[in-house]
Amino acid sequence: MRIKEQRHCVSITGKQSGFTLIEIMVVVVIIGMLATMILPRVLGRLDQSQQVAAKADINQLSTALKFYKLDHAKFPTSSDGLGALLSDSRDGRGYLEGDSLPKDPWGNDYLYQYPGQHLEFDIWSLGADGQAGGDDINMDIGNWNMDEIK
Repeated sequence: MRIKEQRHCVSITGKQSGFTLIEIMVVVVIIGMLATMILPRVLGRLDQSQQVAAKADINQLSTALKFYKLDHAKFPTSSDGLGALLSDSRDGRGYLEGDSLPKDPWGNDYLYQYPGQHLEFDIWSLGADGQAGGDDINMDIGNWNMDEIK
């Protein structure tokens, strides 16, 4: 009868090398604790970055509307909407890059009203929930309240 040889990794000191179950469990617990402290901060930044992107889009649309007024001596009507910025420039290229209006970071259209209720014209996004009003990430973001949003 043959006895099978068993091979083990043996270090110079003669002990087996590798990690014990306790050592692995301690590392997993530490990683879990770090994740619970860091993840909420990272996820909160996603919401904040979407609001910052909406503010940048609104600023871009506001600038385009001001150029429109320079060419036409008036802002587009509410019924013309922001679509007037795509083709009504004197050179025929429009006031925005591309051939479509930007969507807000949540995939909805930006809203436009002239004359505005808050400023000469109002441009706004309904926020993450797509509903008027709301708090935090669901807050409406308009050219009149952008300073309130961090």
